[in-house]
Amino acid sequence: MARKVITALKDGGARINAYDPEGMDQARALLDDLTYFSDPYSCCEKADALAIVTEWDAFRALDLDRVKSALAAPILIDLRNIYEPDEMARRGFIYCGIYCGVGLGTNKSKSESA
Repeated sequence: MARKVITALKDGGARINAYDPEGMDQARALLDDLTYFSDPYSCCEKADALAIVTEWDAFRALDLDRVKSALAAPILIDLRNIYEPDEMARRGFIYCGIYCGVGLGTNKSKSESA
């Protein structure tokens, strides 16, 4: 899934910063035109948004205040539904999980989207 997301973003003109705590070597072999980082916080620095496309435990334990301060705007797209929308909204993020519907401003909880 990550490879398809990255390809779609690049096709749309995005420049991609990448960090993967488990698969960095494999990613470099497949995707050579990304900027790779050794930790999630430097990867977020001045980025327009953070997209989580893998569900490694390291992403479940992020210092979200640090992530928010590193990003150019507090936008988090969570394609693994690691975080709860209500909690992210309380923290000041524009948050979208894969269940939230269309648009970054939709912050429905899982129960509301059914």
